[in-house]
Amino acid sequence: MLKSLMDFIDGLAPADGAAAGRAPSLQLAAAVLLVEVMRADADHSLVERRAVHRALTELFPLSETQVDVLITQAESAARMATDLFAFTSPIDERWDMPAKLRIVELMWSVAYADGKLSDIERHTMWRLADLLHVPQGAYVHARMRARAAAGLGEDA
Repeated sequence: MLKSLMDFIDGLAPADGAAAGRAPSLQLAAAVLLVEVMRADADHSLVERRAVHRALTELFPLSETQVDVLITQAESAARMATDLFAFTSPIDERWDMPAKLRIVELMWSVAYADGKLSDIERHTMWRLADLLHVPQGAYVHARMRARAAAGLGEDA
């Protein structure tokens, strides 16, 4: 178990991987996007952290411990990043549109996890979806699905 966890950690690019010329793993890249939405508003609540955890569990076949490690790595990488292109680029290049739409919907679920959507969360979502080259209509539909899944009304 410990060996598999160490292998998992070694497989993640270091938080400054982009600066070192090494692209982050797709798992780390996706985790950074989710964490960036969580960090967008000043109050990153436990409910948003749980939404990130749930999203990563949906996206990747990882153990609870691996997801926790991945979130910690993503938080560090997000804090150190000067931009998000290093994290959106591998996803944009290697994931098909349905997979990109799924992560956008999961990012929306993180934004809506606390029952409210701040302007900075809305802007962060727009910027990340744009970097992933998600068409506006698909972006809006992903938002509507996430809002409905969160049980929020039209004004949220």
